[in-house]
Order: sequence, then C-alpha cells, then structure tokens
Amino acid sequence: MSDAVLSARPQPSAGGAPVALVTGASSGIGWETARLLAGHGATVLVHARTTAEAEDAVERLVAAGARRDRLIELAADFTRLSEVAVLAGTVAEHYPALDLLVNNAAVMAPERCTLTGDGNEVSLQVNFLAAHLLAKLLRAPLSAAGGARIVNVSSSLHRTASMNWTDPHRVKKYSRVAAYAQSQLALTMATADMAPEGSGITAVSLNPGLCDTALLPLYGRVGAPAAEGAAAVVRLCLPETPLTNGEYYEGGELAPTAAAVQEARSQKRLVKLADQLVGRAV
Repeated sequence: MSDAVLSARPQPSAGGAPVALVTGASSGIGWETARLLAGHGATVLVHARTTAEAEDAVERLVAAGARRDRLIELAADFTRLSEVAVLAGTVAEHYPALDLLVNNAAVMAPERCTLTGDGNEVSLQVNFLAAHLLAKLLRAPLSAAGGARIVNVSSSLHRTASMNWTDPHRVKKYSRVAAYAQSQLALTMATADMAPEGSGITAVSLNPGLCDTALLPLYGRVGAPAAEGAAAVVRLCLPETPLTNGEYYEGGELAPTAAAVQEARSQKRLVKLADQLVGRAV
C-alpha cells in the first residue's frame, strides 16, 4: 500500500458507531461535514489529496472537539484514478460495512483545458468520475451496512449545463464554467445509478448553497460560512431524515433539476461513458 494513499492505519469503528467516508475533507464544506458527523458519533474517514493535508485536517478536527479515536485520515489524489481505486480497496478491506459516503471533493475547472494523466478533463474526473468509481467499488460495504446513504454535493449550476457527448473533455471548445457545470450535471445525473434497486442504498444529490469555499471565485459572489453548507449536507446524512432515492435537494427540500437528470436514456448513456472513462485507467 502506497503511503501516498493510506496515511493512517484504519481501525474498527468505536462502539459500533456508524462509519462515514467524506471526500475532500481537508477544508471547506468537507471539513465542516466531517466535524459535524463526528459530533453525531460517527467514525469519520477523513479524505484529503495528500497525507499532510489529511493529517492536518484531523489535527484541526481534534482541536475542534472531535474524538481522535473516531477519525481516520486517508489520502488519495483524485487526478489519479488508480489512487481512487486503492482508496476504495482500503476502505472496503477495513470497513466491510460502510454507512455513509459523502462525495464532496471538487475542484474548479482551470482557465485552460487540462487533462489528467488518465486523459480526462480535470474537473470532470475529480468532481464526477472519482465519485462514480468510489460508489461502484464501495457498493458491497455500502449494501452490507443496511440503510446506507450516498450524498453527492452538487451545485445549482448543473441546471445551466449540457453534456458534450462527442467531446466530454471539451478539448475543441473549452470554457471553465461550462466544464465545471458539466461535472456537476454528470454527478447529479448519475446519482440514481449509485443506488440500484435492491442494493439497500439510498443516493441523493444536493446544492449546499453558495458558501465561502475554494470554489467561490467561480461564482464571483459573497458566500455563507462553509458550516452552513455542511449543515445542509449532514441533514441528508441522518437516518431520521426521509429521502427519495436519486433526487436532488436544496435546503433540505426536493428541488427541480436540469431536464437531463430525469431522462432515463441520458442517465444510461452517462453511466456507459463513465464506465469507459474509468475502466481504461483502473
């Protein structure tokens, strides 16, 4: 196991506590989500891009009052799909029952079209393909938990997007806003597929609201504290909150989506494309 991927020895969940994996938990909404889930008694797998970032995030969580024995730091660079696969394998090996997956990790699309080493536009890979791959590889532990949830942190920008089926990496005609919005549309569209019928999993996506995070410059406006966005995320994570599988939420309520999200043909086309894009790399 590469030290670049696994930065702490996983431990059994304390006292039968629910186990939650939060991606992109080194800052912003992800870090606040980890803090709130720890406050609810969960064992939180704190994912960050690097070992140093994961360890720093955990140190700050402990300083904020979280129990150290319920925090596990994990590192994986989502611009490398092989590391996403190793992360999933590590989690599945040590946590055969996973109660919650929060797909929060996200990056702004850069000014110029940038492809990862896997050949994918970087925001499409980090914001969508990594989540798609994690949900696929973690289906067994999620199903084993009984009543597990997947919460995908999306954006209202998905409503402005369209899938570029012939050039999903937008190499020919690139716009950072269009690329980012497409990544959020893809994540929202693929949510239902992450919880197939009979799996025992419920998957939803949500807009956490405009928050003061690293993504704020993309919107160009003042944002609310990240803790407010995290509260919206955690509300959907709690077992007592009723959810409708595959749906999209804003402020804890069902909200309208882009038309493509409701189109079965588009959903199947997207899943097929995503499988092709991740399959060639892992």
